[in-house]
Amino acid sequence: MAAPVPELQLRRVCRQAWEPVLARARRAVVFLDAASAEALHWGGGGAGELLAAGALAVRALPAAAEAAGAARAVFVVSGALRGGTAAAVRGVLGQGAVRHCVLVSGGEAEGGGPAELEETLRRWMGEGGRAEVVLRGPPLLAPVSAELCLLPALAALLPPLPGPGGPGPAEVGPAALPAELRAAVRALVGDLDALFTALGLREESFAVGALSRVVAAELASYAPARNRRRTATNKASVVFVDRTLDLAGAVGHHGDNLAEKILSVLPKLPGHKTDVMVNMVELTALQTTDETCSIIAPGCLAQPNDPAAKALWESFVNLKQKEAVMEARRHLVEAASRENLPIKMSMGRVTPEQLSSYIQLFRNNLKALENHCGLLQLVLATVQTLKHPQTSKWDNFLAFERLLLQTIGESEMPSVLNQLLPMIKSYNERTKDDYTCEDFLVLLVYMYSVVGEIRSGKELEAAEEEVKKALVKAICGEPEPSPLLQKITGCDSSLNLTSQKATDAVDDIFQSLRDIARARMHMKQFNSIHNAGSNTHQASYKPLLKQVVEEICNPDRPDPVDIEHMSSGLTDLLKTGFSMFMKVNRPHPGDHPFLIIFMVGGVTVSEVKMVKDLVATRKPGTQVIVLSSALLTPCSAIELLFATDRLQPDTDI
Repeated sequence: MAAPVPELQLRRVCRQAWEPVLARARRAVVFLDAASAEALHWGGGGAGELLAAGALAVRALPAAAEAAGAARAVFVVSGALRGGTAAAVRGVLGQGAVRHCVLVSGGEAEGGGPAELEETLRRWMGEGGRAEVVLRGPPLLAPVSAELCLLPALAALLPPLPGPGGPGPAEVGPAALPAELRAAVRALVGDLDALFTALGLREESFAVGALSRVVAAELASYAPARNRRRTATNKASVVFVDRTLDLAGAVGHHGDNLAEKILSVLPKLPGHKTDVMVNMVELTALQTTDETCSIIAPGCLAQPNDPAAKALWESFVNLKQKEAVMEARRHLVEAASRENLPIKMSMGRVTPEQLSSYIQLFRNNLKALENHCGLLQLVLATVQTLKHPQTSKWDNFLAFERLLLQTIGESEMPSVLNQLLPMIKSYNERTKDDYTCEDFLVLLVYMYSVVGEIRSGKELEAAEEEVKKALVKAICGEPEPSPLLQKITGCDSSLNLTSQKATDAVDDIFQSLRDIARARMHMKQFNSIHNAGSNTHQASYKPLLKQVVEEICNPDRPDPVDIEHMSSGLTDLLKTGFSMFMKVNRPHPGDHPFLIIFMVGGVTVSEVKMVKDLVATRKPGTQVIVLSSALLTPCSAIELLFATDRLQPDTDI
């Protein structure tokens, strides 16, 4: 048995992806697309790393209209060069200033191999231009925590919902998928193979859910992966799980987790899907209470070059909120003592005001600010989250979700919807504690995902119609639709948001909700995520991911019913065939010392912690990491489900 893959090795792979860029950055302007920038931000040391390697500037792609401003340009794209990315690169090169360009890309472009790509780039530059194409080794990963890595290039990936009377999971093959989803699956398989090559893994693939089956089968039969598995020595199990089988986990508020709350309530960093903006005004002499003040650059959570801040972030991810806040105070007190700042220790409960008063001590001390900048950003994020009005709403959500679990067990869906109805209020009737339109979408997804298959009938349709009408009225009554409502309705202002557009959007949402309720209908073992409760026990939510991991860690090793093994060759097929009438051990996801869970469509911080804790107690000695396409918050899950432009074909040529 080869040594399991430690976290350090994963960090090394994240850095390795940037080596070809750093080697070519000298005296060049480096252009990054959004997903590459996010990977650099979490795992590649940030833009400072590129500047230290001699880059003249780091810019976003698609670039603004101005020219590169240098004769050398390096383009880093997360996938293949196609669509809008190709148009953006062509736009920069077409201005004529660049005479030498390097393209570092993730895979073969649709136009052929590196030689053809170089020819295309030379044509775009005009006569005398030199071009080099470098195909990256490992994929661009964003290591958000010790146990979680994201593939930012696939942030829009979500398994399709089963339509009414649609094909069962066994009938869904790559050919049945829309073209853009097929391209995303191909990109994912290529990225995973590159990652497993860098880690020297020989994996067995397993799947739970229809799209997971497609991904696992493609990875099992992918020619480069089959060649790698012949020689690699580190054995691992990779279990793909469809997000849509349990959306209650994505929109629920069950985790008592500080990191989850910070990610949910603070505004996103511009151009980023995961990290948030931390208001840094408190550390300056600027006296303003304006939340939107943008004179001071925002702070953020990713601190790849600061060990103390990284340790504190791991505490936010892995501890309960109360313990995490105490940990923030401890780190702050230690930092202040090291800088000889006059800190007054106080015991007892940690308040945001107390943390703020400690932060103030660093304000006029430039050396202390510089030494502990990462730590201060994380503590400021904590203070701003604890004071945020949305945080007090978090507990309301939690209470209401518990009530829903109880009610769903005792009554039919129509009566549950009728209880929801009086709470849907339009903008003029709402107080700060009332739920907004987006909040109701979160609750509806939670309800329909937990309840599972619903009996249709006139009563259900009537109840749904009433809720639809109330939602349309509330959406049309918004003085200015929020960014999320704009994406759902396709209208960027209240002027062109007609009643008809709102009605169409809400009808589509309810069609999707019915599909969400049907998502587990083909499951035999994992067909419910709801414990109905009894006279002695409260009804509860039992996460699908928890059921899957418990099954993997089951010491009796029963043949999994819904965790399907994807065979990669004749030997595996023969094993599976013989096992019907002979005692042959079929591959089991608990067989290997290294377990990778890939959530197809996004994962939450609470789920990552739950997987880590379960494996540590049920199967000590097994190393586990969670990979996913996105880190979800209730709001981002709703956007992924209902936004109109989610996986549009990238055809901007």
